Amino acid sequence: MASRAMKFPVLLALFFVLGSLCGCAHGPGAPATSGRVVVLTGASSGFGRGVALQLASRGDRLVLAARRTELLESLTRECEQRGGRAVAVTTDVADAAQVARLAEVARREFGRIDVWINNAGVGAIGRFDETPLRDHDRIIDVNVKGVIHGSHVALRQFRQQGHGVLINVSSVTGRTAFAYQASYSASKHAVRALGAAIHEELRANGERGIEICTIFPYAADTPWWPNAANYTGQSPRMILIDPPGKVIAAIVRATTHPRREISVGWKAKVLHVFQRVTPTLTEWAGGKIAHDQFVIEPPPAPTGSGNLHEPGPIGGIDGGVREKIKFEDAAREPDGLRDGG
Repeated sequence: MASRAMKFPVLLALFFVLGSLCGCAHGPGAPATSGRVVVLTGASSGFGRGVALQLASRGDRLVLAARRTELLESLTRECEQRGGRAVAVTTDVADAAQVARLAEVARREFGRIDVWINNAGVGAIGRFDETPLRDHDRIIDVNVKGVIHGSHVALRQFRQQGHGVLINVSSVTGRTAFAYQASYSASKHAVRALGAAIHEELRANGERGIEICTIFPYAADTPWWPNAANYTGQSPRMILIDPPGKVIAAIVRATTHPRREISVGWKAKVLHVFQRVTPTLTEWAGGKIAHDQFVIEPPPAPTGSGNLHEPGPIGGIDGGVREKIKFEDAAREPDGLRDGG
C-alpha cells in the first residue's frame, strides 16, 4: 500500500516536468483567411460559441447548429456584428435527418462547405450502474452517432468539391478513460477511432484535398460541467482545469492548419505520453483523481440528467468552474488558514 501511495505524487511531479518539456507555447497563429464556409455544431455555448466568434472576426461564413434556438439567434447577430455572415439552424445532431438538413442549409445559403466542425457533446458523471440506461444511450446518440452523422454528410460534400476540413472534438478521455465517466469516455474513444479510419480511407484513395483532424482537450472550464448529468451526489470538479480559450484557439487554428490529431495543452500531451508508456499506472492515477474530484472533495449537489434530454439553461463560454472550486476550497479551510494565520 505504501509503494502505491508513493506513486501518485511522483506521477503528478512527472506531469509538471514533462509539461515544461512538451511545451505549452504555441506557434504563430493561422493566417487570417476570410470567406470560408464553416458548419459548427454545439455552437450555443462553450468551445462552440468561442470558435464561432473568432471565425466571424475573420470574415468567415458560418452555419451554426445547436438545440437552443434563442441562444443561436443571439450568437448569429453577434457574429455578424464582428464582420462574419451567419445562419442559425436548430439541430439535434443525434437525428440524422436534422444533420442532413443542416448541410442542405449550408449549401443553399453559401454554395459549399469548406470546414465542418463536430463539436456538440454531452456527458454524465456517476457510477456506471447508477446512471440510468437512457442517459448512457443519449450520450452515445449525441457523441458518437452525432459525429458519424456530421462526418458522413461532410465527407460526401467534400468529395464532390475535392476539398474540405473535417474537425471532430474528442477529449483526453478519448485516450485515457476516466472513472465515473464510462459512456463519455467510450464515446470519445469512438470519435478518435472514427477519425483514424476515415483518414486511412482518404490516404488509401489518394484524396489529398480532404483533411481529417481530431482534437483532444484536457478538462476545460465551460458550461459542459454545470449542464452535465450528475449522479454522484456531489458537485463535480477536476484538478488543473484549463481555461476554454486554449481549446478555442486550437480549434480555430485547425481550420487552416489541420493535423491528424491535436492534443491541446501540456496536460493532454503528458497524459498521451503516459498512456502509451505506462498505461497501468496512468489508469490507476486517473481513477484516483476521478474518485477524489467527483466523489470525495466536492460538496453535495442534486442529481439529475442535466442537458441530456432537454437543452440546459446555462450558456456562455466560461462555465465558472474554476471560481466555484476556489470558493469550495476556501469554505473548507480552517478560519486561521483562510485568514493567513
